[in-house]
Amino acid sequence: MKDAHIGSATTVAIINARVFDGERAIDEQTVVIDGAHIQAIGGRVPAGATVMDADGATLLPGLIDAHVHTDMEGLRDALKFGVTTELEMMGRWSAKQRKEISERNDVADIRSPGMGVTPKGGHPTQYMSSSNNLLLRLFYRYPFVQTPDEAVKFVDKQVAGGADYIKVFIEDGSCVGYPGLPVPNDETLKAAVNEAHRHHKLVIAHVTTAAGTRQATDAGVDGLGHLFFDRAPSAELVTYIASSGAFVMPTLVTLSTAFGNTAAWLATDKRVSARLSQQWLDSLSRSMNVYPQGRLEDAYATVRSLRDAGVDILAGSDVSEPIPILGGLAHGASLHHELQLLVAAGLEPIEALRAATSTPARRFGLTDRGRIVPGARADLLLVDGDPLVSIADTLSICSVWRRGVRLQAG
Repeated sequence: MKDAHIGSATTVAIINARVFDGERAIDEQTVVIDGAHIQAIGGRVPAGATVMDADGATLLPGLIDAHVHTDMEGLRDALKFGVTTELEMMGRWSAKQRKEISERNDVADIRSPGMGVTPKGGHPTQYMSSSNNLLLRLFYRYPFVQTPDEAVKFVDKQVAGGADYIKVFIEDGSCVGYPGLPVPNDETLKAAVNEAHRHHKLVIAHVTTAAGTRQATDAGVDGLGHLFFDRAPSAELVTYIASSGAFVMPTLVTLSTAFGNTAAWLATDKRVSARLSQQWLDSLSRSMNVYPQGRLEDAYATVRSLRDAGVDILAGSDVSEPIPILGGLAHGASLHHELQLLVAAGLEPIEALRAATSTPARRFGLTDRGRIVPGARADLLLVDGDPLVSIADTLSICSVWRRGVRLQAG
């Protein structure tokens, strides 16, 4: 891979690249970046541009991890792996902080719902005493939601604080090692969903059981933040999810570690170990093992059923902190693992790549990213090989661009 510096303009032309535009592989092999945006696809190289010869590598839109819990370290690690946007699913990022991050080029961008709707003692409070994150521990002091009126006020407060969408928790603990956790009642849940929709905000539900999935879908949520894994999917439930229009984030990497599988093999991959601290590599090598009776093959069957029914699948990892009870995951690396598991489940590589680019961008209204088209942000990932043939090639990272700024080269 060679750069030919022609003049000092901020225009960069990437040539001889295999291009996946977020939806399909295209014939054009040249992508022109002008400042923070994509100027053109194909055509002649502009005079005075800096030319980068991709020499047969594959250019992709920057990846979007549709389910994380993150901090600045997480955002920095994510970007090393070409994850240019992380969609947080609970946290205390202020609107001011998110705006400042949006203008940086050394960390991934972020969207967040603020804090999530949960009753007193509900998920995820059982994890808070183990958290290293002071902001998460402060969740103990946050107002819990017990009634429909409280749900409305809670949602209004999150929206006033700049929430990009709303998160609700339906977790009885039976699949995460804490049976007996309280969940919102139907009236409270529906009040939260209706108020979020009144504000034109999406609602994403944390679910792990078929019953929770049905409750969430009944309430009218827009997305399911996990795949239910307590039982095989019934045709009726799959049809119901599809007819609701809700999307699903399978988070197969999280299910895998919940079932007792580690990602130690990923931690030893030089493409991963060179980009992560020993603390995160150690975390990858552990597992949660909270639902050892679970089988990935059953989860794969559920993913295939949903895909075949026309449900949008979004790639997300649910990575948060490198603490023992949350092992098996790491920012950035786990999204690439998720892509591999989606393909193992039966998705074609192109479907998995859409699940981490154009599909989350479309479902979350991120109209400026997730595609390689003129006018889009120049959030880009260049990899050796062809991930449309071998999905594992997404880890063979050559370069990452955030708003047109090239961050690393290999």
